Amino acid sequence: MATISKFFCTAGPVKPEINYNVDPLSRFDLDEIETLVDQQKYFVLHAPRQTGKTTCMLALCDYLNKQGEYLAVYANVEGGQAARNNVESVGRTVVNEIDVGLTQVIGKKIPARARQEAASKNSADTFVADYLSLVCQELDRPLVLILDEIDALVGDSLVSVLRQIRSRYDKRPAAFPQSVILCGVRDVRDYRIVLSNQDIITGGSAFNIKAESLRLGNFSKEDIHELYMQHTAATGQEFDEACFPMIWEATEGQPWLVNALGNEVTDKMRENRDRTVRITPEMIYKAQEEIIYRRDTHIDILLDKLREDRVRRVIAPILSGEYGEAEKLMREDDIQYVIDLGLIVRGKPLRVANGIYREIIPRELTWASQQTLVQQPEWYMNADNSLNMEKLLVDFQQFFRRNADAWIEKFDYKESGPQLLLQAFLQRVVNGGGNIDREYGLGRGRTDLLIRKPLTDHYGGPIQYVVLELKIKRGEQEKTIQRGLEQTSEYMDRCPADAEGHFILFNRDKGVAWDEKIWHRREQYRGRVITVWGM
Repeated sequence: MATISKFFCTAGPVKPEINYNVDPLSRFDLDEIETLVDQQKYFVLHAPRQTGKTTCMLALCDYLNKQGEYLAVYANVEGGQAARNNVESVGRTVVNEIDVGLTQVIGKKIPARARQEAASKNSADTFVADYLSLVCQELDRPLVLILDEIDALVGDSLVSVLRQIRSRYDKRPAAFPQSVILCGVRDVRDYRIVLSNQDIITGGSAFNIKAESLRLGNFSKEDIHELYMQHTAATGQEFDEACFPMIWEATEGQPWLVNALGNEVTDKMRENRDRTVRITPEMIYKAQEEIIYRRDTHIDILLDKLREDRVRRVIAPILSGEYGEAEKLMREDDIQYVIDLGLIVRGKPLRVANGIYREIIPRELTWASQQTLVQQPEWYMNADNSLNMEKLLVDFQQFFRRNADAWIEKFDYKESGPQLLLQAFLQRVVNGGGNIDREYGLGRGRTDLLIRKPLTDHYGGPIQYVVLELKIKRGEQEKTIQRGLEQTSEYMDRCPADAEGHFILFNRDKGVAWDEKIWHRREQYRGRVITVWGM
């Protein structure tokens, strides 16, 4: 059998023999988990999708089994989702998966009478609990049970499983699991479970024996460096050290994104399969753009969530950066839900979780608009291959005047419509010949954009930098402009000295004529020239 070279893992649990990997036991507090197990606690471990939960739980199982004090079993119950509210069918699925896990660990099936006796009670409402009680009495060690993807179950079935586990809690460890770990995207307290009779209950009420809720975090900067250095050690291919701050900015340690970037730049980019090629920051940018454009399953699933009302109520005011009517509709349970999805993180301000997500969200929300725009990049190119921003923004002013109301009405995120429409226009022009970096967050009161346009195809060649600050007019116009000039100047200070600056003020007051809204002028501010645009 041929030896398989290791590679970055972008699908399924990590297999250390073939995948570069961060030690899964280092990604959580192992001492804390061992203490909870020793204390016979039932608890939750949750994290966004493709964060490495399954990899970590399988590693925990192996670790506990090697210690010899407990018998640890992993069972993925996601297959029960298809049966929806069919409690009996879901119960059979859960028992089947536990059966498979037990067989893998002890090398033989538990005596058939345990399952047969549980089934003979002819009660779908206690089948899982009966089975676990009988199994635990057959084992020579206390059982530690990990139920993965528990929140994939829905309605009556989810409530039934949670309540059955709760019902025999007092029988542990002789006749019920010593410890149960519920693993999923969300904390059990955040489950809002709609029963078949349309009653709504919370996970906390169905599983009020939870001792702790642990959250699996992202990779650290050190983890990322170690992971990529495994590739260098295995192949000899080197990474420019300047790549790593860019990888962190793009991913903030989200494990799937970290691995996807590594896979893209070392394998999908065919020219880099030559391991003598040194990986450069420009290559990381290209890999990031390809991942965004290709919309792999991980990204596609997240983008699909943008259409949910509870997600829109959170993301819309973050995109606009404004405290306003949209922000007033934000609910704490909606915020926690979007955090659990991995789309945003708490902070000052509440913000989108990483650079790649900051890019894909506005692109996704304006995708249809981009496809119908007629603007072509060559219309706005100067002789030196730089963008003629004055021509581009004059054209956008006229486009906005003619189309704003009709186009913004099409957006699900109307609160952020002006900013999104300009970003769609820019993306159409910049695509393939530069990058747009976006900064936005709740309460910032603005959206900052930075266009980086290489003027040659040669890495390390000259780059055009253009700063754009977008703001909705609130209150007195001249005061808003003065504040905008200050903010634009501050952003320009972080860029090369020859960066262009543009401050764009959207006036959404329907009582003001378009002739009054459309204008532009140049301002001198702190030694910089900033063009101010009214729209």
